[in-house]
Amino acid sequence: MFFSFLANLTILFLPFFSSNNWLQKVDHHLLSELNQSQETDFIVFMEEQASLDFAYQLSAKLDKGRFVFERLYHTAQRSQADLQTFLHLQAAPFQSIYIYNAVYTKGDIHLVEKIAKRKDVAYIFANADLEIQLPQKQEEASQLRSAIEWNIQNIHAPEVWEMGYTGQGVVIGGQDTGYEWDHPAIARQYRGNQTDTVIHDYSWHDAIRSFSPLNPDTINPCGLNLDIPCDDNSHGTHTMGIMVGDDGAGNQIGVAPDAQWIGVRNMERGKGNPMSYTEAFQWFLAPTDGSGLNPDPGMAPDAITNSWYCPDFEGCNADNRPLMELAVDNLKAAGIVVVVSAGNAGNACATINEIPSAFPNTFAVGATDANNNIASFSSRGPVYLVDSSLLIKPDISAPGVNIRSAFSGGNYVRYSGTSMSGPHVTGTIALMISANPAIAGQVDSIEQILRRTARPTFTTQDCDSLLGNQVPNAVFGYGILDAKAAVEEALKFQITSTYQLEAGTNLKIFPNPSSEQIWIKSEQGLQQAYIQLFDLQGRLILREKLADGLSIHALDISTLAAGQYFYQLHTAGQSWTGKVQKIN
Repeated sequence: MFFSFLANLTILFLPFFSSNNWLQKVDHHLLSELNQSQETDFIVFMEEQASLDFAYQLSAKLDKGRFVFERLYHTAQRSQADLQTFLHLQAAPFQSIYIYNAVYTKGDIHLVEKIAKRKDVAYIFANADLEIQLPQKQEEASQLRSAIEWNIQNIHAPEVWEMGYTGQGVVIGGQDTGYEWDHPAIARQYRGNQTDTVIHDYSWHDAIRSFSPLNPDTINPCGLNLDIPCDDNSHGTHTMGIMVGDDGAGNQIGVAPDAQWIGVRNMERGKGNPMSYTEAFQWFLAPTDGSGLNPDPGMAPDAITNSWYCPDFEGCNADNRPLMELAVDNLKAAGIVVVVSAGNAGNACATINEIPSAFPNTFAVGATDANNNIASFSSRGPVYLVDSSLLIKPDISAPGVNIRSAFSGGNYVRYSGTSMSGPHVTGTIALMISANPAIAGQVDSIEQILRRTARPTFTTQDCDSLLGNQVPNAVFGYGILDAKAAVEEALKFQITSTYQLEAGTNLKIFPNPSSEQIWIKSEQGLQQAYIQLFDLQGRLILREKLADGLSIHALDISTLAAGQYFYQLHTAGQSWTGKVQKIN
């Protein structure tokens, strides 16, 4: 189907080019858009992508985050330089992306052809507009309550609070329709709401700078490109309430009432596109100040909720799927758990097939009701991967029917949807980390504990080889979320990672020997630092300035000949010397 479409398109664009080899590198959805308009925006995916494997050998979440950010950011800076110069000469607007190595730009078919013919470009993707499937509003809810909400009790969160763990010391995030930050249930927990002032730097980002063509008008209740959090739909506020909500006056609607939260608006009244989601993922890797500058991976959250999904008919497809999948993979490498809603596609098998719920590295959550039955709308697994292997989804399930939470204007409503189930898991992760901070950044361990401690739940529905009378199954996954059991298991966790700074040292060079990169790790960020490598004859082989303030730096030695080298590392007030060995 893809190639027959391209064959037809070649005829349509025949006046514009003589060779169509470059078409193999262009999303056919983008070519269709260009056939209907003179210009459109698109994402240029670079040939070079950073390797982040070593991040999984680091123990501390902050080290993971800084390593991943450093590797991605500098790979993008170096490899995009020529393309950015070219775009500047073409007078084409552009924005660098580093969560995966790409450039967002705009132009006509002539510009697309020129870019596609470049050797440093792997593929060009359309930036299709899309919309989430919003949850079903059940009813207006009363302002005050005298008891903890049923869904919070169902997952045994209050029993964790009695143990002394309420999410304290943990930061969680969400990308959604925005957030009413001063809603009484979530205002205290907003990281930007400090003791005597409110500072939105590093706690809020707006990825919406234009009105979505999928909306009928340009009347947005919040506006665009906001410096202060706002929710133009109330969906995001509701999900955040489930994660942390507690107003101190009877509205105990959240799983982790003392966790802090940060947020991104990634949709314009429920409509977004791959670039707005990408920008949100990138911001969570290294949040920025209000001007979008000075990214800091030290301000990243421990987990994020994604109560949205993008089916094929809304703009996401097999062509642009790799973009967001790579962004998710890179966030995981940085130690951030990506929790997603399984979807509301109904009760047939294999209905979990959209972005991002079908990704191997997201943690997908189905929806249950007060009687622990699966919701009729909750999507089912399994997921069939491109190699025909079977992926178990959902991972687990959590309450998602008739969930009372925060709503715009300081109000409360009940919603139903897997949008409501995912935040229960993110809140539980906050409880786990507050109980044992050592587990922060250990994404695989966190997810394994959540699966292992879920209450096994069975069904009469069989899907492929996933039988309903076994666990896991395609309806509930490994079972229903149990926050108390997850926290008890998290308390037993101990770090076994290889690479940690030894007490009393302030610098480590590793791995040593190495074949491609060496990593320079310091207890505190280096300032005005540079490193030099010398061969055994004392000749200077390499000199590189290190970025200020980072505690982990990458040095590429892949082009050096095998052998031993001396290094000298100099900072504003200190210097170190030693040996490194390059191996083939």
